[in-house]
Amino acid sequence: MTKTVDVKKGDLLYAGKAKSIYKTDNPDYTIMAFRDDVSAFNGVKLEQLQRKGQINNFFNGFIMQKLEEAGIPTHFVGFTSETESCVKKLDMLPLESVIRNRAAGSIAKRYGLKEGLEFNPPTVEFFFKSDELNDPMLNESIILTLGYATQDQLDQMKDLSLRVNTVLSEIFDKAGILLVDFKLEFGLFNGQIVLGDEFSPDGSRLWDKETLEKLDKDRFRQDLGGVVEAYEDVANRIGVPDYFA
Repeated sequence: MTKTVDVKKGDLLYAGKAKSIYKTDNPDYTIMAFRDDVSAFNGVKLEQLQRKGQINNFFNGFIMQKLEEAGIPTHFVGFTSETESCVKKLDMLPLESVIRNRAAGSIAKRYGLKEGLEFNPPTVEFFFKSDELNDPMLNESIILTLGYATQDQLDQMKDLSLRVNTVLSEIFDKAGILLVDFKLEFGLFNGQIVLGDEFSPDGSRLWDKETLEKLDKDRFRQDLGGVVEAYEDVANRIGVPDYFA
């Protein structure tokens, strides 16, 4: 299952809160570098946690390969180092798809819901990617009017989001973990909608099924400590290998 790729790393294209994107010698590929940075509240709270970049790189690659096996197209090509992966160069859509299986975070506050309330069916919400605007939620009418996506693209993103949810919910359930919610980003590669960015505990809520202990970035947001240890625990429980051991 291990996928490694030999590409030449080029100039920096973009540096986000926790990842950096670099050119490669292949115009269709970029390198996604996972740093040890962890941030919350749109970068207001920021720290560095040793080993976090490596854990998230392996975690993301493992999940992306599982999704590919399930027929879901992703941008993941292969690993280039312990903290870097080669990915397809996508024309990213300016939207985040947020899938919620239970109430937590902003939706619990927005509607006055008890944390942990189960949603049946799961919800899918779209948000505009903008740190300056604090990623506002968008309805489909606004997305279409402002040209952020077409109706066909929206339909595909919703369908893929729910398919991802089905695949990952089963993986985490078998490991004794509740997949509470998570965000996804999509882009176009040769005109096809493809899953991009990453899936890791940075962009999802993961709770122990028995104790409801939080095993995700909420540990950082809420000053619970043990962030990296929680990420490692989740990775071990779902079977993420050390690809370069």
